[in-house]
Amino acid sequence: MLISTMNDIPGHEITEVIGEVFGLTVRSRNVGSQIGAGLKSLVGGELKGMTKNLAASREEVIQRMVEEAAAKGADAVLAFRFDTSEMGGNWTEICAYGTAVKIARRA
Repeated sequence: MLISTMNDIPGHEITEVIGEVFGLTVRSRNVGSQIGAGLKSLVGGELKGMTKNLAASREEVIQRMVEEAAAKGADAVLAFRFDTSEMGGNWTEICAYGTAVKIARRA
């Protein structure tokens, strides 16, 4: 599945717009990581555990978006974006979304 942040793909034409697709997850931080992050914030630096968790979450939501696009018959997802938001203080919502399309290589 081709995924692009652009609205078109050079050398291809969009033959059908299928519509919006997305992948979503909501993650909570455990108490231990919150305490560790709080202590780390006093001295500064990267919160490696949280960075690793966010990277894994992004991969998960991309996979979910791709599965939805494939189930709808798409060849590509255009205008791909991520969105994140805090929920309830220690929950994070991560969403990957874009427009599922069918494409064909230009002759």
